[in-house]
Amino acid sequence: MKKDNFSNKIFKHPIVATDVVIFTIDEGKLKTLLIKMKKSPFENCWASPGGLVKTNESIDQAANRHLYEKTGLKNIFLEQLYTFGEVKRDPYGRVVSVTYFSLMPNKGLKLKTSQDYDGLEWFDVKDLPKLAYDHKNIIKMAVQRLQTKLEYTNVICNLLAKEFTMREIQKAYEVILDRELDKRNFQKKIHSLNIIKKTNKKTIGEAYRPAILYKFQDRKTKNIQIL
Repeated sequence: MKKDNFSNKIFKHPIVATDVVIFTIDEGKLKTLLIKMKKSPFENCWASPGGLVKTNESIDQAANRHLYEKTGLKNIFLEQLYTFGEVKRDPYGRVVSVTYFSLMPNKGLKLKTSQDYDGLEWFDVKDLPKLAYDHKNIIKMAVQRLQTKLEYTNVICNLLAKEFTMREIQKAYEVILDRELDKRNFQKKIHSLNIIKKTNKKTIGEAYRPAILYKFQDRKTKNIQIL
């Protein structure tokens, strides 16, 4: 009978970790930021950034620390997603992961990872590489949560630049929801909610004719029925 390799672990007691699914919209696609693993048995696999929680920090602090240490990102939108506690989810022992999802615009990002990893790269959520642990399920749930939150919050503001066009905000919704929206109805609804306002600027130097730039009245996430 084949021995269960889960019976001999480094960790003797359950411990807590955090993992963060990071989203952006780039090239008309919803993408997530992954790090390339070096550690056995996940060599050359990819993973959402994360790690163990220290005894002297909260789970939120741990999530933010690992986010910065493994990607160079800080002070970005971060929301708790779900707790993954499958017994054999980690080959090193009984590890419970409190997961988060994060949102950011794709412009002006300065990314870096530590020497413990082989790289850092954005991947289309529809075309993910081989993933470590149970991160495929974690990312899938994060996408579903984001889609749901679009319906009743202004969370989309965290994925857009400070100033944007109506075309860009509609495209962001369509990319995440994976479906087209009626232009007239969408714009009418967005304007009726009074969550964005015109700036005195227009786009220049683009393939489309100059378009009015908008910005959010308030970028603080709040509940509002959008869809």
